[in-house]
Amino acid sequence: MNFLVSANTDVGTVKTTNQDSLDIKVLNTVQGKMVFAILCDGMGGLANGEVASAALIHAFDRWVKEELPALCRQEIQDNVIREQWEKIIENMNQSIKAYGGRQGVKMGTTVAAILITEHRYYILNVGDSRIYEIKESINQLTTDQTVVEREVARGNMTREEAKVDTRRNVLLQCVGASDAVYPELVFGETKKDSIYLLCSDGFRHELSSEEIFGAFSPQVMTDSNIMFQKITEAIEENKRRGERDNITAGLIRTF
Repeated sequence: MNFLVSANTDVGTVKTTNQDSLDIKVLNTVQGKMVFAILCDGMGGLANGEVASAALIHAFDRWVKEELPALCRQEIQDNVIREQWEKIIENMNQSIKAYGGRQGVKMGTTVAAILITEHRYYILNVGDSRIYEIKESINQLTTDQTVVEREVARGNMTREEAKVDTRRNVLLQCVGASDAVYPELVFGETKKDSIYLLCSDGFRHELSSEEIFGAFSPQVMTDSNIMFQKITEAIEENKRRGERDNITAGLIRTF
């Protein structure tokens, strides 16, 4: 299996700093090509959100460099990925919280990460950044860890009400600002000729799932330049519709 990747980010129309962080790597391993991608949406006064999101990116980058090669020397086990990634989240939650305490601020970050191998994908999610799979339809692979998503799941709120609720950005947990963090982990079969989209909440507040599917259909995403163009067009459309947050997205196409 091969991969095409592309990404873009924008500070948006209101904020002066971009607290989103994104990294996508195509990896050559003994098991063939893989992709590791991670998106973090930081929060905190001034540049503190940027510090939190970048710190978590760096922690997973170390895992890719130091731990993944050893895992690739044998069949990768779901439980090993789960254990190692949960440990990173636990350590970084304490580290970011301690740093914020020394600075006298509260800071944290969401995280949506995915490792895609030729046969299987591994996803970790904390907060409300998202990962979608797009093929014949669009499938949200992560679950938002927000107050409104919890209320929808409990039957206390409709999906339409959640979209306009003033609490739509209130997180149930994030890395660095919660006493303990319980990440969502999702494992599944990698699909060929598909798109895997990572995005911060600023990317999808003003766009419907149908619009995202139409813009990023695998039939359209035939090279990295087109992928970048489509991401940029979606970012600009978000801004035209009044999105005030940082806006970030990354695309991975399998073929």
